Amino acid sequence: MDFQFDESVDRRNTGSMKWDVAKGELPMWVADMDFRTAPGIIEKITERATQGVFGYTVVTDEWYQAYQTWWKKRHDFEIRKEWLVFCTGVVPAISSIVRKVTTVGENVVVLTPVYNIFFNSILNNGRNVLESRLKYDGSRYRIDLDDLEEKLSDPQTTLFILCNPHNPVGKIWERETLERIGDLCSKHHVLVLSDEIHCDITEPGWEYTPFASVSENCRTNSITCVAPTKAFNLAGLQTAAVIVPDDHLRHKVSRGLNTDEVAEPNVFAAIAPIAAFTCGGEWLDSLRNYLWENRAFAEEYIKKEIKGISPVSARATYLLWLDCRNMSGSSTQFCHFIRSHSGLYLSDGNEYRNGEGFLRMNLACPRQQVEDGLKRLKESVAAYESLAEKQF
Repeated sequence: MDFQFDESVDRRNTGSMKWDVAKGELPMWVADMDFRTAPGIIEKITERATQGVFGYTVVTDEWYQAYQTWWKKRHDFEIRKEWLVFCTGVVPAISSIVRKVTTVGENVVVLTPVYNIFFNSILNNGRNVLESRLKYDGSRYRIDLDDLEEKLSDPQTTLFILCNPHNPVGKIWERETLERIGDLCSKHHVLVLSDEIHCDITEPGWEYTPFASVSENCRTNSITCVAPTKAFNLAGLQTAAVIVPDDHLRHKVSRGLNTDEVAEPNVFAAIAPIAAFTCGGEWLDSLRNYLWENRAFAEEYIKKEIKGISPVSARATYLLWLDCRNMSGSSTQFCHFIRSHSGLYLSDGNEYRNGEGFLRMNLACPRQQVEDGLKRLKESVAAYESLAEKQF
């Protein structure tokens, strides 16, 4: 079926966070897509909206079954119904869990560069961010396991937040790496919170491994946050799930989510995941093909047309991590210049910590938009280097 990913959807003047920008600007920063979601989801939401009554909503058996069936079929992971807890979003879940399972002043370890909102969830709740910096050798990222163990062994460290697959570098963590993380966290009595929201956006032919599926250590000592929102572009519906295999830990997490009032769905938040996981598979497979065609196009264009920038190879997410370390000045200066010069709005690598010299570009848009963004980037690089010769 042709899902028309090349069709442009005008999102201006709709209250879109991404598109609330000046006229002529091209936003390719925040991680949402410019595609309409799967037809089956639209159909189910429209059908429910037509009823016209929007009262209090409960989580039905179909919601649990949809998650269980999808993870078993797509990711070879059997999830028991009782492990699943509804939440209004992955970020609300992370913030609630940080508050419930750690205390003020304790350390939360993260692998940087990483999704910047993790820092908000940690710091806004009075906990300390403890970075274990990923190593980049010019072609791939890896974990410095010695450094990670040092950070985990600190008696003040009680939680490790994993991004699996990893945003912004697009890394799918290997099973062996996940098992090692699980062993280290168990050894040092550190709980693992795994954000797996990008799990369904992988290169065709490549699959991610759910952290909790790797070993007994990983299963009993982890909390996993998942959602259909990234894969099906549903973030505005505020829907997610938390997977907690351990009974005692699940009770604690559930109480935290309820106390924070993020454990009840709105009417569409309960319906959308069921529709996505039961009738969205064909759409998602087509989407993944389109996204990797966009990525291949962007990488080839940059290599041929833009000197001083290198795309970092990735197997997951629709985010292109750009190595700009050969450019003059800082990535913050460069990012601001690109926007002011061409209107292209990208994300500064410094937002993710340990990301100086990198930029993040969202490729989840029609091909013509990708082409437009790359042309603006090329023009900006030329103008920036010309200016840099005089200033730096």
